[in-house]
This record gives sequence, structure tokens and C-alpha cells, in this order.
Amino acid sequence: MLGPLLRCPSGSTTTSLLRRSYASASPKARLNIPTDYGKTPLLHHTSKSALANQELPEAARNGTTSRINLFQAVNQAMAHSLRTDPRTILFGEDVAFGGVFRCSMNLQSEFGEDRVFNTPLSEQGLVGFAVGAALEGLKPIAEIQFADYVFPAFDQIVNEAAKIRYRYGSNADQYNCGGMVIRMPTGAVGHGALYHTQSPESLFSHVPGFIVVEPRSPLQAKGLLLAALESPDPVIFMEPKILYRAAVEHVPAEPYTLPLQKAEVLKDGKDITIVSYGTPLYTCQNAITAAEKDFGCSIELIDLRTIFPWDRPAILDSVRKTGRCIVVHESMVNAGVGAEVAATVQEHCFLRLEAPVQRVAGWTTHTGLAFEKYNIPDVVRVYDSIKTVLEY
Repeated sequence: MLGPLLRCPSGSTTTSLLRRSYASASPKARLNIPTDYGKTPLLHHTSKSALANQELPEAARNGTTSRINLFQAVNQAMAHSLRTDPRTILFGEDVAFGGVFRCSMNLQSEFGEDRVFNTPLSEQGLVGFAVGAALEGLKPIAEIQFADYVFPAFDQIVNEAAKIRYRYGSNADQYNCGGMVIRMPTGAVGHGALYHTQSPESLFSHVPGFIVVEPRSPLQAKGLLLAALESPDPVIFMEPKILYRAAVEHVPAEPYTLPLQKAEVLKDGKDITIVSYGTPLYTCQNAITAAEKDFGCSIELIDLRTIFPWDRPAILDSVRKTGRCIVVHESMVNAGVGAEVAATVQEHCFLRLEAPVQRVAGWTTHTGLAFEKYNIPDVVRVYDSIKTVLEY
């Protein structure tokens, strides 16, 4: 896509300085082509497919579905909690009119400004308020407008909310932050640059006392968010913002929860295990489709869903079967989720490994606007990693 014409000093006109190189693939590209969300097997394109999910409760499986995107699924989950539990409140910067991504659209008009309201531009303040509200028995949903802005709230998250249950000891059942959910849009969109691209999930995976969740799809987002609101521990709920509108699928109309701290095998395989979560799962699926065709291999794909505490048995059982493991995520490779998964696999599956565990992740650098597409994992990098472990 080209921008408007720009006048050069010479008097001629050009559009070269305004080309959006991230918007389209090379006409000869075979691997790095845009994901077709209308056909990907990672989304439920029919009601029958969605309702066949065995993790759903019987009431949901026997009900109907609606075809919605991820931000609408988040909206449905929050609306259900607000409608059925008077303790639920929702607040953040600009949530009253629907928020930047419209996740809270129409919720204030339905539930009133006492339960859905804007806060000052203070992440530390709104998370601190959420901690106090949770201790008083409420179920606060605190929205951080972008994950990039969560850092001023780090002290409240790490030193207050995460430690409350431990500090109260035998009284922890009475005084804790269960039901508190901190939501935040995360990840790259192609043009977010320094302050709208970061994926800080690994920072929170060093903090005992919090559950860190990142859904891949609308069906997952609705069920995992409702589960987070029922959790006895506080939850950081990271929503891949590029999927807010891109990922559309059939989602059960009935309320339901999906299990926290449990990974999901999206595709069975016998030669390689690929572990990922959030948006990169679609990149992995595209690479798997090409690699299985080219190399004649069989690849297992697993969605962590809960990044911390993550489902170790599911990953280890898979790697013991396949003998090879690749971990893929957008956030920086250094001290990332992939490093923890790789170290655990190395420790528990060493004698079964046919190749070193591979990590395909963001580079250890800041994300400049012009270089964003080179920083996050693409299909070629995952495909090359598959080739590497097969040939080792």
C-alpha cells in the first residue's frame, strides 16, 4: 500500500518514502506470506468444530455459537462477570468509551459508571487500586492500555499483589488477590515501534504468586478470561493485539471456563515438538505445513496458553515422544520463556533428545519501526529451525 505523494526538493513527486513494506509479501514468496485467518486450522470455522471441544462444559457443547473476533470474546467474558457477580468492577485508561481496542465497548452504558470507569493516567495507581479492591473482596479487572506501559506498575504487581497470599499465611484464604485480573494488549502489529510492540511476559514469569496467560483465539480468550476471574490467584492476562480483529471464529454463546496452567496439543506429531503461545502459533502452523510437505516429517504443535506456571508434564511427554523441541515466541530470546522451557527439556529429556533444543524468538534489541518485521520470528526462521533439528 502506498501513502500520499511526497514533494521532493527537486520538485518531482515520489511515494518511495511512504511505502509500507510490512503490508504485503513479495510476489514470489513461498513461506513468508500473510496468514489466512479464514482458513487456518487453529481457528474454529464452523459451529460444529467449536462445540466439539472436549474442554467445554456440557452446557456449552449443547448450545449455540456466534462468529466473533477476539476483542468481542473478551467483551463477552467481562460482560458475563459484570452481569452475574456484583463484585466485578472494570477500570483503566479510556475503558468507559470502550478502550483503544473496543474491548469494553458498551459496558459502562449497561453496568453504570460506578462499576466501569476511567482512571487517571497512572498505571501504578490503577494497579494499586486493584490490589486494594481485591483485598476488600471485589473482583477488579484492571486494564493497562498497552503492555509497553505496565512497567510503572511493576512494584505493585511484584511486591504487593504477588506476595499478599504468602504474607497472610494461615489467613490467606481470607486475604488475597484472587479474582484480580490485569489485562493488557501485547505483541507486535507491524508498525508499533518502540512503545507499542513489546512482549513483557517473561518478566512476570519470574514472579511467584501470579498466573500469566496469553490466549491464541476468541474461543480461548473467553474461556481463559472467565477462568482467570474465578482463580484464587491474581492473573496477568495478555491479549495479542494483532489478533483482536484478525482472529475470528465460532465461540460458544454459553459462559464457560477453560483450564488454567494446562497446555493444549493443537496438532499431533512424532518427529518434532514445537511449543509456542499467542500470535506466533499461526507462524508455526504455516511453517509446519510447508516443512511437512518438503521434509516428509510429522510435527506436534503445543499451545502453552498459561505461560507461568506452565504445563511441564505436557511438554516433557511430547518431547520424550518426538526427541526434538523448538520453542517460538515474539519476546526477546534472552532470559525468555523459551530459555526456561529449553532448560527444563534439557534437564528431564536429555537422553531422549536427537538434537539441541532450538529457540526462535525476538532478537535482543529494541524494535525500531523500520526493522520490526525483521525482529520477530517469521515462517522462514521457524522453517529453518525445523530443518536444522531434522538434519542434526
